[in-house]
Amino acid sequence: MAGKVVKPGKGDALIIVDLQKDFLPGGALPVPHGMRIIPIVNSYIHLFKERKLPVIATRDWHPPDHCSFKEQGGLWPTHCVQGTQGADFAEGLDLPEDVIVISKATNSDEEAYSGFQGTDLDEKLKERGVKRLFIGGLATDYCVLSTIKDAVALGYKVCLLKDAVEAVNVNPGDAEKALEEMESLGAVPLSLKDVTED
Repeated sequence: MAGKVVKPGKGDALIIVDLQKDFLPGGALPVPHGMRIIPIVNSYIHLFKERKLPVIATRDWHPPDHCSFKEQGGLWPTHCVQGTQGADFAEGLDLPEDVIVISKATNSDEEAYSGFQGTDLDEKLKERGVKRLFIGGLATDYCVLSTIKDAVALGYKVCLLKDAVEAVNVNPGDAEKALEEMESLGAVPLSLKDVTED
């Protein structure tokens, strides 16, 4: 299916993973080239909006003492704390008025990289008859990977928007490994031309 035109339609939804200020340059935990994907993500949003298809935006929404923070013995600097500017969605991200916002990792003692973990995302998708997900956002090697793994496990067909993801790359090659893993699970790699060309 890769390289073929895939027209989003009934039963499809767009998921934008964690496109928040703290994950962009100048934020607490920046993905180096994260800004690059915003105009591309906006193009996908406009396409789904035109077709009246669901647009979902996941976000880290951490309490100040979240277990993932270094101060609490976790891996990461303090980021995306509930109600702070860093937790806001990226400036210039053109989310529709009826966007479905999914807040994750909201409990101090539970990490959640996936948009499905500890949230009602699966129920919201099922309520709307969604069977196939188009997924992009940040970061390729963490929250995008985890969200896609859970989506596949829950039985969704998944399209990975390869031109709308960027990686943290804590270790060199993390991005490539994550992309390979997602494709090996059955996620179909697509870019904007694959969903817009006639």
